[in-house]
Amino acid sequence: MSKTYLTKSSPQSLYHSIQYNSKTIYLCWHYLTDAVREGTNQYEKAFGVSSKDLFEALYRSNEEMVKFMQLMNSIWNICGKDVVTAFDLSPFKTIYDLGGCSGALAKQCVAAYPGSTVTIFDLPKVVHMAKEHFVSAEDGRILFHEGDFFKEPLPEADLYILARILHDWTDQRSLELLTKVQQSCKPGGGVLLVEALLHEDNSGPLTAQLYSLNMLVQTEGRERKASEYTALLTAAGFSHVQVQRTGKIYDAVLGRK
Repeated sequence: MSKTYLTKSSPQSLYHSIQYNSKTIYLCWHYLTDAVREGTNQYEKAFGVSSKDLFEALYRSNEEMVKFMQLMNSIWNICGKDVVTAFDLSPFKTIYDLGGCSGALAKQCVAAYPGSTVTIFDLPKVVHMAKEHFVSAEDGRILFHEGDFFKEPLPEADLYILARILHDWTDQRSLELLTKVQQSCKPGGGVLLVEALLHEDNSGPLTAQLYSLNMLVQTEGRERKASEYTALLTAAGFSHVQVQRTGKIYDAVLGRK
């Protein structure tokens, strides 16, 4: 297990994840008491930067941005296959991974579905870093689209993936984004949400509860129950919402148009 998860050279290494948790996330957790009292994230106290724009705070330097991308890369290298195969996504040929970051989930997706292409839609500086550090020219079925998915039009696609995206945001912002996705989605297409789902009675899982606390100290959002994601998808105009639990950290929710 040490060779698999703790050595830098392993494809499934958690080295960068552990480093990011220790040197970035844990500094926000120093102010957990303030976060609970105020209901706000703690970037200003932890790092002296404004958190008015969440990702300007997260990506406060190129070094921090690469560290965050390495964190996401390590997560999807381990968990990505489970969530992209939770449903049969082979009918969806044109896929957009909104906030696709390092491209690790896109790689898992094109490996599982050889007939599909995946376009990573992310901020210009993230796309630049992904091309430089994470996605090679040999990954021919992985494409890129530079933009801010809250501010700019979304290209038409069969499927949109939102993996660990909605948990960053309030219900209002989440509904705003899902409505944009629904309007851009081809008829018969859909959206795949990948999140750590809470039990309906909020009793667990412990990992999801801890993630929700982490959302409090780091973002505007929280982890949610399957019923809450279903309600958001329905309000945005999606139907035939299905939930698939993987038995691991992250689960999948599929809404169809």
